[in-house]
Amino acid sequence: MSSLVIRNGTIVDGSGDDPYEADLAVENGRIAAIGKNLSKGAEEIDARGKLVTPGFVDVHTHYDAQVTWSDRLSPSTWNGVTTVLLGNCGVGFAPCHAHQHDLLINLMEGVEDIPEVVLSEGLPWNWHSFPDYLDALARRSYDADVAAQVPHAALRVYVMGERGANREPATERDRQHMAQLTTEGLKAGAFGFSTSRTLNHKAADGRHIPTVRAEEAELTTIAHAMRDAGMGWLQIVSDFEDQEEEIGLFRRLARESRRPVTISLLQQHGQPDGWRTLMGRIDEANAEGLRITAQIRSRPTSVLLGLELSQNPFIHRPSYKQIARLPFPERLARLRDPVFRARILAESFDGPARARRIERWDRMYPFVDPPEYEPKAESSIAARAAREGRSPEEVAYDLLVEGDGRNMLYLPVTNYASGNLDVVAEMLAAPNTLVGLGDGGAHVGIMCDATATSYTLTHWTRDRSSGSLFPVAWAVKRLTSDNAREMGLHDRGVLRPGLKADINVLDYDNMRLRRPEVVYDLPAGGKRLVQRTEGFDATVVSGEIVYRHGETTGALPGRLVRAGR
Repeated sequence: MSSLVIRNGTIVDGSGDDPYEADLAVENGRIAAIGKNLSKGAEEIDARGKLVTPGFVDVHTHYDAQVTWSDRLSPSTWNGVTTVLLGNCGVGFAPCHAHQHDLLINLMEGVEDIPEVVLSEGLPWNWHSFPDYLDALARRSYDADVAAQVPHAALRVYVMGERGANREPATERDRQHMAQLTTEGLKAGAFGFSTSRTLNHKAADGRHIPTVRAEEAELTTIAHAMRDAGMGWLQIVSDFEDQEEEIGLFRRLARESRRPVTISLLQQHGQPDGWRTLMGRIDEANAEGLRITAQIRSRPTSVLLGLELSQNPFIHRPSYKQIARLPFPERLARLRDPVFRARILAESFDGPARARRIERWDRMYPFVDPPEYEPKAESSIAARAAREGRSPEEVAYDLLVEGDGRNMLYLPVTNYASGNLDVVAEMLAAPNTLVGLGDGGAHVGIMCDATATSYTLTHWTRDRSSGSLFPVAWAVKRLTSDNAREMGLHDRGVLRPGLKADINVLDYDNMRLRRPEVVYDLPAGGKRLVQRTEGFDATVVSGEIVYRHGETTGALPGRLVRAGR
């Protein structure tokens, strides 16, 4: 008897082929059979009228800390993700000397917006080397499988100390040591090596990430180690300030390593067509036999602004700074005082130039329920203010303080230069892109993009009112087998007998993203934004149901996945 039979469902198998109706049986954590009228299972799910898909594979998360203290990788796992890849953007916590803990915490706090007190209290530091870190994760159980990458910033700090943190050039000895540690990590089961070259990535103390200007010789030495190991991909994030120079470097790294390279790709509002040039160069590289992919988001990169969140439009006004550290109820009471309101609205922005975007009223929108990630221009704060004969500041202020004071404002910062998602549709349709960049586990006080998996299905195959829609089978393939194959995971991502039983049962017609909410469930009572999606009837990992209708079953079959094992 099968341990689980999912009966009468519409199978969307992850290959991109047309859906079909069938039963699916699971035994010993694997798919045992797909067909009609299968024998009764020990447990059954009636999936009539529902979609049965592979579990989603998320190639870009930052659960590096959360996996050390929690057995749940929410909010990703609330949204159908059954495999997560962490260690992106060159940041992580291994390898690490004992005296460098604070330095890596400072870096992760700044780059990925995870508070220092949360990391200091939560991280057990029961590892030293990268293989030690993997071994620590292997001793734990999760609600999804976990895969990891070797982070360049941690390598640099481990090998070079303060010289590495201060971005000094690596010596030949430094380079060889980093290459050796990369090989060690890959042989222990890492799925790749990650690095960051963006000026946006700064430690909490204001210093740029140690890898931002790493020389080509350093990266090439590591690339040669990956070539010799014959394992892993290179994951890179860059500003592309000099597009030709950067993409040229990445092509050389792909050639020298003989390994895949994957690059974050977003539409920058200051250069709205720059991504097309990069995508063209990526396509050329693939035509020449190199393997380079662009990781894209299926919606804008956005910042959520609110009084309970890390940012709001008034944090850089003098009067707000005076009350910023008050407990939320006291702060809200002060903000509701008419005299205080008048004072703060009369003040001007007093902060760093880059933070000025939080007063872009023409690009800021009320964040409604259900959330709208492709709002119209007429719903912006500026447009509403013009209709009401008020200043945008007044409109934003009053929206934030009304009700329980937990309203949010939505500020798209990439992929929205034209005020719509037409450019994202182009990215999604491009042949050498991967759907990712959900950043699960990071930016906990300003965004929650881990629901981009759910959004890909709901918005791009069903709900978008302007432009053509994509087929459901295509979207499922993008979230499952495309990502699994690119990572080198060949035991999942498709529903086939013999493959791993990672499965979602979706009430597709009723899938709906909920409004994000703030919870205080991190170590030290730290807060984070989380978001659920209605319509996940069941999520199955290794044949065990981990979630039913969004609620945990208590099962934790997820394990560390080691590359090449």
